[in-house]
Amino acid sequence: MTKLSVNINKVATLRNARGGNVPDVVQVALDCERFGADGITVHPRPDQRHITMKDVYDLKAELHTEFNIEGYPSPDFIDLVLKVKPHQVTLVPDAPDQITSNSGWDTKSNQAFLTEVLDTFSSAGVRTSVFVSTDIEMIEFAAKAGTDRVELYTEPYAVTYPKNPEAAVAPFVEAANAARKLGLGLNAGHDLSLLNLNYFYTHVPGLDEVSIGHALISDALYLGLKQTIHDYKKCLNR
Repeated sequence: MTKLSVNINKVATLRNARGGNVPDVVQVALDCERFGADGITVHPRPDQRHITMKDVYDLKAELHTEFNIEGYPSPDFIDLVLKVKPHQVTLVPDAPDQITSNSGWDTKSNQAFLTEVLDTFSSAGVRTSVFVSTDIEMIEFAAKAGTDRVELYTEPYAVTYPKNPEAAVAPFVEAANAARKLGLGLNAGHDLSLLNLNYFYTHVPGLDEVSIGHALISDALYLGLKQTIHDYKKCLNR
């Protein structure tokens, strides 16, 4: 079964725009779980413009499903993950002022750095994932660095899908097969939506988890959170 992890960053963005605690990030996360989500993803950034460090600790105390923390492995981020000990940590190569994660790691150039960080998290019992493109060499060096999983960066798929679904998914099928041959688990995320998720799911083999935030939270404005999660879960069926 491919798991659906809901990224709730946009809920925190809405809360922070007004101040206070509306919407309540923890309550929304618990509602996501209640409505069928298999996990919750957060991406705390240095400026705390959406998910805050406090949110991370508050969520850890309340969640019942898988907790995935993603971010750039700065000293503060590493310290947070080691204290919270989520089920999974996903490493992304974001600059501090980056709006969103829009590229995978150059795992070859950063192999020594990633190896050290991944070993730190693995030693603490946290499953690791590295955000990568479909470049097979990048996946190979992620494996050499010691990651448990890779997360495929799916924006290129989402952009090409409306015009040519077969061409859009082909590199991801190849990347998935390569990851599996290397013994890696397989996640995917970025711009997956109700429009393109089922096609991706039915064509990409061995998909463990998808992490979806922006599209899902946007759809919930129209459909409601319960119906939206139901619809995304339905996309993860053949």
